[in-house]
Order: sequence, then C-alpha cells, then structure tokens
Amino acid sequence: MNSNGTDLSKILLITGATSAIGRELALHYARTGFTLHLQGRNPIALDQICSECAMTGAQVHSHPLDLLDQTATSAWLDKLVGETCIDLFIANAGMNINTGPNQSGELEVEIIQLLDLNIKATVLMTNKIAQLMKSKGAGQIALISSLAAYYGLPDTPSYSASKAAVKAYGEGLRGWLAPFGVKVSVVMPGYVQSAMCDQMPGPKPFLLQPKQAAAIIAQGLACNRARISFPFPLNFGTWWLAVLPARISQFILAKIGY
Repeated sequence: MNSNGTDLSKILLITGATSAIGRELALHYARTGFTLHLQGRNPIALDQICSECAMTGAQVHSHPLDLLDQTATSAWLDKLVGETCIDLFIANAGMNINTGPNQSGELEVEIIQLLDLNIKATVLMTNKIAQLMKSKGAGQIALISSLAAYYGLPDTPSYSASKAAVKAYGEGLRGWLAPFGVKVSVVMPGYVQSAMCDQMPGPKPFLLQPKQAAAIIAQGLACNRARISFPFPLNFGTWWLAVLPARISQFILAKIGY
C-alpha cells in the first residue's frame, strides 16, 4: 500500500509509453493502483509521463530504451522479468511510414526499421513475457494492432502488413495461452490524434482523442475481450474491406481518397 492507501501489488509494463495512446494508458493505470514500468525512446518525454503518473501516487519505473537495439532490449527485458513479475503487458511501441506525398514509394531503410519494431521487437518481447505468465498461470497481454490490419491501405502498405502480423500473432497467442490462465487481447484502433497520425496521408474519419481511445482499451481489457476494435462504424467498414472481393474494396478506397 502507498501513502494514499492504494494497492500497488499489480505490475504493468507499457512499451511506447510516450506516445498518445501509451501515455494515456499509463495515466489510467497509474490511477487504478498499478506499479508502472514505462519504456520509451525519448528520455525527456518519458521523464514527463513518469512524473505525471507519480503525481497520482503510483510507483513508476522509467526505462529509456530504443527497442530497435535488439541486444540492449533483450538484456533489459531479461533483467526486468528476472526482478519483477509482470501482471499486464501492453505492447504499444510502433511506428508508421507511408508512400510519400508524390506516391514515390516507401524507403527501404524505413521499411526495415518498421518491421523490426512493429513485428520483430513486439513478438520477441511478447514471447518472453508470455512464457513467464504461462509458467505462473496468470497474466494479461495487450497487443496494439490497428484497423489497417483488416485490409492493406495503399498509402501505408508496410504499416498495414505489420499490424496484420500483430493481429494474427495475438489471435494465435490467445488460443495457446487461454488454457494456462493467461489473457490476450488484440487492440485495433482507428485514427487517434497523435503526431504519428498527423503525418499519415489520406482522410482520417472518426478521429478520436487519445484519452477516449485509452478508456475504450482499458474497458476492453477489463472484460478480457479477444478483439478491441474501434470506433464504430469505422471498425465495421474496415472489416467489410477484408470480406468483400478485392476489386470492390480497392474501388471503395480509391473513391474515399486513399
């Protein structure tokens, strides 16, 4: 118990805690009694969100680290899981790239970074934490995918592919871990106001604020929902893009400005 009488027995790890959704999730769980381990690449931004969470009375641990450094990430995670028992892991770190304002195409170096972060780092970290949760018979994992996982968007093909990979991985993980008492949810947000979102080309219908998105995600995790996709009707529309014949889906996307 802390000085405010809050139970700090549950431990949360969030990657990408300095992003729009990441910081709002950190603030939400700080207010609900979790001890927080927050990872971010920008030390100044990370210090800021850690301070805000600490002001709620939460115990907060800062982990400034670039997850693209696989050796450093592996060593850090080994040390962290060796010293603490993570109850909730939110794999939120990620990046986006696009085909450029003149549709010149994605840059090879950026594609490699995106795949290394969005898929490789996410899967390797999650696998290690999943193994530990499985051994203790408890825990919860949230993988942040995207509605772009349903159907590849022409402006962001690599991002769409990476989030489709995260979606499929999370779905498989849930089936594997459910008999062992470990919960897994795939989170598929639509457009959420952020610097990354601002840089994305194309229309952004049903744009949400980060606090709204975090509240929806936290509620879905509390209910152990397999898929937390939002907002409606954008989630419904993107689901149909995956179901319809490809020529119709491509026609629809072209008509609405993608």
